[in-house]
Amino acid sequence: MDKELSSKKYKALTKISSGDFKAFLYDCDGTLADNMGAHKESYIRVAADDGYVIEGDIIDEFAGLPILNVVGEINKRYNTTFDPTDFAARKHQIFFSEYIEKTQPIEYVVNHLINHAGKVRIGVVSGGSRNSVQKTLEVLGIAHLVEVLICAGETTHGKPYADPFLAAAQQLGVEPRHCLVFEDGEPGVQAAEAAGMQWVRIDKV
Repeated sequence: MDKELSSKKYKALTKISSGDFKAFLYDCDGTLADNMGAHKESYIRVAADDGYVIEGDIIDEFAGLPILNVVGEINKRYNTTFDPTDFAARKHQIFFSEYIEKTQPIEYVVNHLINHAGKVRIGVVSGGSRNSVQKTLEVLGIAHLVEVLICAGETTHGKPYADPFLAAAQQLGVEPRHCLVFEDGEPGVQAAEAAGMQWVRIDKV
């Protein structure tokens, strides 16, 4: 994305988020981190290792869901029998060892977070594993600005349920109605709405 377009999107995001908000809750992959291509590649490679060809579109379709749930959807769509826990572990290994250090920022969203840290409370709510998300935030140079991090498996239900966003709000001490969620996928939007929070689709500003 060129700098002019990024600047326009940043201004639009800043305008949208200028209401009476006390906390901003950001998704990580595809929202702060420009890494969905790498995630797709790692899913495709695990499937290929077992002799199956899957399309990357299914990863876009279920963006935001915990990996275990995405593997469940792959099994339904492709009539495969992947063990979700094993698949997730292998996918994580490929992503962590080969892709994570190359993670690039989605600049207008990362800049939005940086420029609002200290003015509102900052949380990251992700369907990824904690060590992967924490490392991604470190690579992006913003880990020190994130006050609360909620990741896969840390609440009873993940997105599209409200649990992860409600947990973040509770830990920050902010009522859900004063939280604004930044997302790039439908499950995250559904989770934000279920939590009684306003939301922004960063890919549509």
